[in-house]
Amino acid sequence: MNKFMIEKGVVLPLDRANVDTDFIIPKQFLKSIKRTGFGVNLFDEHRYLDKGLPDADNSQRPINPDFVLNKPRYKGAKVLLAKDNFGCGSSREHAPWALDDYGFRVILAPSYADIFFNNCFKNGLLPIVLDKASISGLFAEVEANEGYQLEVDLQQQTILKPDGSTIEFSVDAFRKNCLLNGLDDIGLTLEDADKIRSFEENWRNAAPWYFTTSTATTT
Repeated sequence: MNKFMIEKGVVLPLDRANVDTDFIIPKQFLKSIKRTGFGVNLFDEHRYLDKGLPDADNSQRPINPDFVLNKPRYKGAKVLLAKDNFGCGSSREHAPWALDDYGFRVILAPSYADIFFNNCFKNGLLPIVLDKASISGLFAEVEANEGYQLEVDLQQQTILKPDGSTIEFSVDAFRKNCLLNGLDDIGLTLEDADKIRSFEENWRNAAPWYFTTSTATTT
């Protein structure tokens, strides 16, 4: 998992509440667990004008010009600005995979579905909770200023706006440490690899019969 320190990028405003995980990545694309390759199908049902199929050549599909992700002013966006209850619906981990694979590193919203919120941290995304007034203000500023960018500093827990002002945000200390050091669940486990090996060796010495392969046969 990539470390998260400071991220600066264009903000994409997704002005709708209750965006569920099927909206983020439709069910027909959940056939792989590689964590990569899902970005081209992010928001598929709204991004394209036809029905998305697995393994389709997305470069040949008709684009929906009215969908915010396809507007030139938001090309290469890294910060997703959203409304209430973002990531609701099923628990599919493919949703943060698709957002990350597309290039998003930060999500700003007033609230999130719990499972999606947790999955973001486990996959290198930073979901930030801001009050509704701050979110509404950001939507207005993004709309009024093409190329609007924010700089998110996880260590300082601040969001730097183009006018030089900052917004502070809260984040759980454990999750913050994991993001700063690029540690997912596997990475956290591997930090204790020596202790795990020592435990296994001691267990094997204390109970060797447990590790004996049975050669008994039945008739």
